Amino acid sequence: MPPTSVGSRRSLIVSLVLVLAISFGSLLTTLTLGWGPKLGLDLAGGLSVVYKPATHATLADMQEVQTILTNRVDGLGVSGAQVNLQGKNIVVSVPGVKDARKVLHTVGQTAQLLFRPVLCETTGASKKAVTVKTVPACGTSYLMTAANLDVNTTTGNPTNNIAPDPAYVNIKSTSPINDNKNNMVVLPALGDTGVRYVLGKAQLTGHSVHSAVAQQNSIGQWVVNYSLTKTGSPLWDKVAEKNFHALLAIELDGVVQSAPLIQPNQASFTSFDGQGEISGSFNEQSAKNLALAMQFGSLPVRLVPLTTQTVSATLGHGDLVAGLGAGLVGLALVLLYTILYYRALGLVIILGLAATGALLWAIISALGHTALAPSFDLAGVTGLIVSIGITVDSYIVYFERLKDEARAGRSIRSSVDRGFRSAWRTVLAADTVSLLAAILLYIIAVGDVRGFAFFLGISTIMDIGITWYFTRPLVILLGRRGSQSNSMLSMAAGLTSGGAQNE
Repeated sequence: MPPTSVGSRRSLIVSLVLVLAISFGSLLTTLTLGWGPKLGLDLAGGLSVVYKPATHATLADMQEVQTILTNRVDGLGVSGAQVNLQGKNIVVSVPGVKDARKVLHTVGQTAQLLFRPVLCETTGASKKAVTVKTVPACGTSYLMTAANLDVNTTTGNPTNNIAPDPAYVNIKSTSPINDNKNNMVVLPALGDTGVRYVLGKAQLTGHSVHSAVAQQNSIGQWVVNYSLTKTGSPLWDKVAEKNFHALLAIELDGVVQSAPLIQPNQASFTSFDGQGEISGSFNEQSAKNLALAMQFGSLPVRLVPLTTQTVSATLGHGDLVAGLGAGLVGLALVLLYTILYYRALGLVIILGLAATGALLWAIISALGHTALAPSFDLAGVTGLIVSIGITVDSYIVYFERLKDEARAGRSIRSSVDRGFRSAWRTVLAADTVSLLAAILLYIIAVGDVRGFAFFLGISTIMDIGITWYFTRPLVILLGRRGSQSNSMLSMAAGLTSGGAQNE
């Protein structure tokens, strides 16, 4: 055999070995680690609540409600939770919860924007950090008081650089559930900054804020201009005077949105007269986010639970068993037919589906430990079952092209190469259409439909890779070895079935 053919054969074998090693190696790794898919509400059970607005609400109001509730649900640390807007109703689904009453209280309560004095700063929590019921007081030398900061009114910056208090490194941040406005708390700053604040009791709520807007000032810097309500204006002045030349944190749902200095360029306190400006190291997006938090810190409308349902995992499990049972029976019949019709090529389909299934399970299980993938529910299972049909179609397209080549009088050895080049264009076009449909559906859909689209898209991408790196080399190798075999299960027998002729 010429050296070029040997090299080609070696590359085909390497491709096959790599695919099998990656597929079954990934499956073994996930099973060893005990990873599994992030199950959705219908498979894991949990809580499903439908809220309706108590009063008239615009679409913008409900979208803001959805954003706030999403942040709150994410703060629960429950995998796979979803908040969807259906018309004017909000649907909250929290899978795998044990204390449904506690979750319902946390999700359903009205969001509060709180203004708290900054007592001191600290850094991120260590791995050994623990949760405490009562937050200890800051060290005297770390207090962010006006006296310690000693603000320079010319520059508007503190004269003293007060270090973070190291005593809080082993204390976890206060969870949203325990974020009581009447207690001291330890809360992180917005974004991945590594900065946390020790805050005192809330001195004002977001109900005092009438409006807030992000704008550029006269020198082009992004600032947040806000106005207060008639009743909120004197309350704000009282709080601002108490924290003059000190930091006042703006907290929303357990996250410090900003912690500005109060009137740093003034030598003495003056009334805000119902409006003010927050400046700092803002860009356009951060300024708009702060304005949004200040204006809509509280839910714009009061929500009323319309229906509350505790879903049992056994209901979804029964549907899953029935669906998988039907799918497996159908798949077994299809595989039996392909073996009888394509002989050895039918075994290629079985091995290819096994490799695809192993890698797919590993990917879904790994994504279950991230926030990237939607929860794996019955809709996702449906997407995977549909993808099996797409995958089998790819094999059929290739094998039928081989039969066409054989009918044209070409040998099996030459047919496998020519047939794949022709079939590859068809497979790639079909998978591209399926992938585009999945992407479009994922973008415009909500809820369970997004899970269907997501897992269908992943399966389609895998089909493209498996076809090129597994099916192609395996069939070519079989074609080179089995062109002279007369066995009833040989590749030659499969290609000559149905009237084809082999030379």
